[in-house]
Amino acid sequence: MKYSVKGAAFVALISTSLLFSSSVSADIGKKKQTELGLYMTATEAYGYVTSHADSTLFVDVRTRAEVAFLGMPTIADANVPYMLEGDWDQWDDKKQTYKLSPNSGFLVEIEGQLARKGLGKDSTIVLMCRSGSRSARAANLLAQAGYKNVYTITDGYEGDKAREGTHKGQRVVNGWKNSQLPWSYKLNKEKLYWEM
Repeated sequence: MKYSVKGAAFVALISTSLLFSSSVSADIGKKKQTELGLYMTATEAYGYVTSHADSTLFVDVRTRAEVAFLGMPTIADANVPYMLEGDWDQWDDKKQTYKLSPNSGFLVEIEGQLARKGLGKDSTIVLMCRSGSRSARAANLLAQAGYKNVYTITDGYEGDKAREGTHKGQRVVNGWKNSQLPWSYKLNKEKLYWEM
């Protein structure tokens, strides 16, 4: 039986989709689930992105403040915030933090980042936020816009909160930083989000 290069790539993509989706999906909460059902842990994402760097767009969707104060994965292609900080004078009583608002330029910026790498709407996109729920919402927005291969990193940059022990309530479980994956406080200006 003969396979074309495109056919082999498609089979590899489907196999990858099944591998990552099934290995994580049963363990994630409702807020982290996406319409496409494509998931990776931080460790899986690191392995995938480093071996598919030319064909994948890896986007950190955290706010600019999070990136500025907590650092960013060194292998991320860009920071494109899904939510933006307000004027720092609005409070969210429910979440007990400053209010964030949706980034109206999110889809346009993702298109631009794909074009910059010579990629298109069918390319693999990997999204990461702090702990997996904002990246899930961002993935849903992309799915509704017709993107089909959007993965979320379920444990995010900082990981999940410990449920017991001396670190109960702290983000010390899994995640990019807790997994000792490459990140830096030194930011690359070319990868950062700039409102126009």
